Amino acid sequence: MSLILKGAVNLYYYLNYDIAELTTQNWPLMKTPWPGLLIIAIYIMTVCRWLPDCMKHRPPYDLRKTIVLYNIFQIICCIYVLYQSLKLGWLSRYRIVCEPIGDGPQSIDYAWKVCYAYFVIKLMDLLDTVFFVLRKKQNQVTFLHVYHHMGMVAVAWGIVKWVPGGHMTLMIPINSFVHIIMYTYYLLTVWDESYKKSLWWKKHVTQVQIIQFTILLVHFIALVIAKDCSLPRQPAYIMIPQNLFMFLLFSEFYYKTYVQSKKDN
Repeated sequence: MSLILKGAVNLYYYLNYDIAELTTQNWPLMKTPWPGLLIIAIYIMTVCRWLPDCMKHRPPYDLRKTIVLYNIFQIICCIYVLYQSLKLGWLSRYRIVCEPIGDGPQSIDYAWKVCYAYFVIKLMDLLDTVFFVLRKKQNQVTFLHVYHHMGMVAVAWGIVKWVPGGHMTLMIPINSFVHIIMYTYYLLTVWDESYKKSLWWKKHVTQVQIIQFTILLVHFIALVIAKDCSLPRQPAYIMIPQNLFMFLLFSEFYYKTYVQSKKDN
């Protein structure tokens, strides 16, 4: 019974450390999940129903200049978050496994400049789908695409709310690095149409994404099996199936697009 009580106290402290010390609940959209859930609901209805209906009898918009600026801004934001995450955590004071949230001014900086900035970027990522619909590329608004974008908003919100630092946040620099590659590719496809037809680029971007989910899956499992680690495992229990699901979805996409199609040809 004492072990159960100790575990419950540790979990409460771990999940509410930000409330006591980092006060992230006072940051915009962080007090309750309802604003974020509303944004996700509006996003789904907009890209799956309202906007496609609106575009049904309209020609596609030419958004090349807008998308160029958007991609450049995304790259800059991802570089910033990657740099801050390495500077404030992963290359300065964090260990790879069983790293607690921490305390002090540096932890507050990490929560704001890394975790919250990452959450804002995930909100901005939702524009990817809006651009697809406005350009009448509804075939690219797949379940994988929509689920991934709304799922990342929910995950990023949870990080800021409950674990704004430590072990669970390794996904931020890794995902930011992947998005630097991805948005650079998107920028090139808008800049030069030949890149859009290059299977080499598409194939390797997808491979990088699959590698990302593999690394994170191993990282979260490491927390579960780590000995002499006082951190609660519950966040890992949530992220392991989420990452496994994303790994399977991206792997299925990769197989159908680059392996099966090649066999059929």
